[in-house]
Amino acid sequence: MADVQRVQVKNPERLAVVTQTTLSVDDAAEILEAVKVRFPQVREPKKQDICYATQNRQDAVKVLAPQVDVVVVVGSHTSSNSNRLREVAQRLNTPAYLVDSEEDLRAEWFEGKLRVGLTAGASAPEVLVKSVVARLREMGAVSVRTLPGVEESVRFPLPVGLGDKSMAAARSGRS
Repeated sequence: MADVQRVQVKNPERLAVVTQTTLSVDDAAEILEAVKVRFPQVREPKKQDICYATQNRQDAVKVLAPQVDVVVVVGSHTSSNSNRLREVAQRLNTPAYLVDSEEDLRAEWFEGKLRVGLTAGASAPEVLVKSVVARLREMGAVSVRTLPGVEESVRFPLPVGLGDKSMAAARSGRS
């Protein structure tokens, strides 16, 4: 937010704004609003440029965190979207921890806690999530339930020229 006030632009009438895809959706909205106040003529993207998977997961954590006593996020410490998930839970006053694997879980995080919420960064493999669930069961979790969420069914088509026919031709040496 402070950067918006300090930034100097040569021609504010020719200014456009985009956001980093893994930035917190809430942070991006606040920053974008500050940009629009400071530079009323700024141009925005035609559609939201926050990664849908990142936004869906952050929205899910906003629903999950108030229902649990602690949140565990499966993902790399170098993953921006995994760190944002932890931050979203913490902003809702729910303790949250980021783990690379089941080996990172600490019993003291769960002392006196009845409900544990689990989420994962967009690139965390399902097998890793399942191993964390298995370790939570070993540590005393009695039941596991999945909360309803947004079904992610977006597909990214191959660029023109890389479809099935051109790929078949390339494999057969006729490209």
